[in-house]
Amino acid sequence: MPSSPSVGTRVPNPLDSGYFDEHDLRRFGFPRVGTHVRVARTCTVLEPANVEFGDNVRVDGYTSIVATGSGRIVLGSYIHVAAYVLLSGSSGITVGDFAGIAAGTRIFSRTDDYSGEHLTGPCVPGEYIQVDCAPVRIGRHAIIGAGTVILPGCTLGEGVAVGAQALVTKSLDEWGVYVGIPARRIRSRSKRMLDLEERMRANLRQRQGGLE
Repeated sequence: MPSSPSVGTRVPNPLDSGYFDEHDLRRFGFPRVGTHVRVARTCTVLEPANVEFGDNVRVDGYTSIVATGSGRIVLGSYIHVAAYVLLSGSSGITVGDFAGIAAGTRIFSRTDDYSGEHLTGPCVPGEYIQVDCAPVRIGRHAIIGAGTVILPGCTLGEGVAVGAQALVTKSLDEWGVYVGIPARRIRSRSKRMLDLEERMRANLRQRQGGLE
């Protein structure tokens, strides 16, 4: 009979598939990968050559990052992308520092024409479809609630907070809280986090200086 693990020993979880780190990601052909980057092994990434990561980024399981075509997907630093997110960035998605994207969010930089004037879908020859293409930009310190959908061409200004299950159809002004379908501003958002960011960066600089 096998012995029990000693106190303090971490028992591997067979259900935890783990993460690739920055060393793995660089070998996979991503053009820019910062430090402390983790991407879940269950993620799907199309065209890694069009995807960039800053520092301190974590992408959780079953997220799909689609960077086919001419667009690029650029994630800044201190970013968390939760599970089951879709980043459809064929026409470009940029996510600023300290932004957070909650589980099940869908961000589209392209969409079919739903009017009925054209055929739809990627399996139809190009001359029969009409696709709306425009990059999406997520500002610094923005946070996007679970299940939100963001459509092509939208810019979320710095400090925007979008509540869960919202539909973003147009650009949102900075430092506002938005909810609903379509998303509407309900109040302003505190900027205290900017002071906290500066304090954090100052502490990091101090620590790094002490190591020199």
